Amino acid sequence: MPDDATPRLVVFSSLFPSSAQPHAGLFIRERMFRVARHLPLVVVSPRPWFPGQTLIRRLRPGYRPQPGCREQQQGIEVRFPRFLALPGLLRRLDGFMMALASLPTLWRLKRQGYNVIDAHFAYPDGYAATLLGRWLSLPTSITLRGTEVPHSRNPVLRARVATALARATRVFSVSDSLRQLAISLGMPASKGRVIGNGIDLERFSPVPREAARRRFGLPDDAKVLISVGALVERKGFHRVIECLPELLVGEPKLHYLIVGGANPEGDMLPELRAQVAAAGLEAQVHFLGALPPEELKWPLSAADVFVLATRNEGWANVFLEAMACGLPVVTTDVGGNREVVCRPELGAIVPFGERAALTTALRDALRRVWPRQAILDYAAENAWDTRVRVLLAEFAALHASAHP
Repeated sequence: MPDDATPRLVVFSSLFPSSAQPHAGLFIRERMFRVARHLPLVVVSPRPWFPGQTLIRRLRPGYRPQPGCREQQQGIEVRFPRFLALPGLLRRLDGFMMALASLPTLWRLKRQGYNVIDAHFAYPDGYAATLLGRWLSLPTSITLRGTEVPHSRNPVLRARVATALARATRVFSVSDSLRQLAISLGMPASKGRVIGNGIDLERFSPVPREAARRRFGLPDDAKVLISVGALVERKGFHRVIECLPELLVGEPKLHYLIVGGANPEGDMLPELRAQVAAAGLEAQVHFLGALPPEELKWPLSAADVFVLATRNEGWANVFLEAMACGLPVVTTDVGGNREVVCRPELGAIVPFGERAALTTALRDALRRVWPRQAILDYAAENAWDTRVRVLLAEFAALHASAHP
């Protein structure tokens, strides 16, 4: 039998990498697989399903790609139970249906000694996990990652998020802005703690700029912007493209690198390509596609400034990844962005939706001489080791409170 004094974690998240979606939820795997170096851990990643989706996939080949029942990732077992999720308004039932479909899996894992549920995102994942925690008498933590902001504006989903927060034993958030949102939804302040994401300094570090630029066919004397993220409206690639014609007046050798691909939120690649063509920017905008994390240091090192004109973020780990390659960050004043880009020497924060302010900030960032070493040092201060130590202590306390 397992040691009863050891937390044994079930990481519960519908957004987790798989063979069908290798780039989904990488930030969750980055965090929790580091915890797995110290604690027993298994992943349960429920996937939405309904009988007619095979027909939809004939018209939309990327619709709800389905992995197998289970996979081994870096020696850790990942299970993919399916839950009934009908499109449209009935998605409001996802939390309950996710819990119901995952119950047999969680029941078996409890019998094997797993004793703490660690969910990511409040709805539907956290809502389902806290139901499972009640049914199986297991302590449950929820990590808030940013989707709670738009959900809080929907009256139905707001109520479900609040219910999940009330049921949870402990609530982590990747930024203080999310913690404050949870408090506004009724969570006692003592239940929550901010534990941001970290940075892998072995994977993200500068490579020689000349070599990086040769890899992407960029001139040595170019000015280069870069954005990395899923090609969805929320990330704001189109908002950066809108600024380029004005920026090119003063920076005729400007180039813009876009790194990313489709994700479950959607795929704006056709719209972005059309926008670029309509503005006559094909020579300046380069679509590099989705790259594996170990390859990102190359385009980041080729650039001068990282920009993300995002509508909503929790804690954008990509900012730290850019800083670990020596880049300043220009981004919008939403979510936890100001908590990451927290000092003037790290970059600039602009109001969301103000094109003129974004253009001015980008122009200034491209012309400024940035304190590269200070940026690199800040990234190093946010290495994963510090975050993992805090998480281990929290999981130990969570388990001990349920098993005094």
